[in-house]
Amino acid sequence: MVAYLVRRILLAVVTIFAISFISYIIIQMPEGDYVDWYIIAAEVEGDINGFRLNDGGKFSDAMMETLREEFGLNDPLVVQYWKWISGIVFKADFGYHFYGGIRTEVKQIIIETLPPTVLLSVFTVTITWLLAIPIGVYSAMRHNTIGDFTFTFLGFTGLAVPDFLLALLMMYLLFAWFDMSVGGLFSGDYELAPWSFGRVVDLMKHLFVPAVVLGTSGTAGLIRIMRNNLLDELAKPYVVTARAKGLSNWKAVVKYPMRVAINPFVSGIGSMLPTLIGGSLIVSVVLSLPTLGPVLLYAIRQEDTGLAGSIVLMMGVMTVVGVLISDILLVVVDPRIKLAGGPS
Repeated sequence: MVAYLVRRILLAVVTIFAISFISYIIIQMPEGDYVDWYIIAAEVEGDINGFRLNDGGKFSDAMMETLREEFGLNDPLVVQYWKWISGIVFKADFGYHFYGGIRTEVKQIIIETLPPTVLLSVFTVTITWLLAIPIGVYSAMRHNTIGDFTFTFLGFTGLAVPDFLLALLMMYLLFAWFDMSVGGLFSGDYELAPWSFGRVVDLMKHLFVPAVVLGTSGTAGLIRIMRNNLLDELAKPYVVTARAKGLSNWKAVVKYPMRVAINPFVSGIGSMLPTLIGGSLIVSVVLSLPTLGPVLLYAIRQEDTGLAGSIVLMMGVMTVVGVLISDILLVVVDPRIKLAGGPS
């Protein structure tokens, strides 16, 4: 186990570096650079960061060149990448984000948006599993019954309805029927209030709607996976033999077939969290959620390589760590799976 973990951690480090480098290059592919966007905002203000504009209210070429030198945009791409990634690795310095002449640490933006993003993702995954596993088992145990057909219909409906449309529908229904405002993560009374039991309850109320919206399609898909895998296992000889020997129907399902059928749930951990972050972008905009998705979209549009690269790096780290955790959990859930290089 120790040797396996060491190998996987080393491979994870190489993978993360590769992800960060490729992402950094892709973000810089569009024409122009961040100074172009900086100048547009600065010219609106008139006097930014000590750069006095000329009579026409424009930046001179010398000013632009000074800004590119300050931001390091004249360096070769590899040098820019090394400055950025070495600052993160050795100093935990993610660089700066510039907008309208205001210099803000990227670290601060990540600190503000990462916790609600992770909280929403974990909450969504929890709801997804709590719904998908029992419904999938029920559908397999009641194959071709009214209940099975009902959940199958709801599952396909959940896959077909766009997340943003469901978000708009839930916002309207909750406001029209229950006079509830579900935008953001807190109501106005608790937005800036210190943590208390009331603020936690308010947070849970606001988390429920985006979690349901984001988890609908995932739940529908996992129900189908659980149902089909369990149906396949229930038809195998070892289950038939167990039932023939008098093992109760519940034990015959839970003890072995369910442990095998649940493998896709565990193996999907690695891709689930980053998928939720990327997939929640439109939903986050619709519901005014302070998550990483809208920030990443803004950073890419502004060609802010420091901010966008840092967020992509966070998503890559979450993916690699998630895959490692899922591989270890698979061994625990299914004893037939052995770690590579481990005892047979």
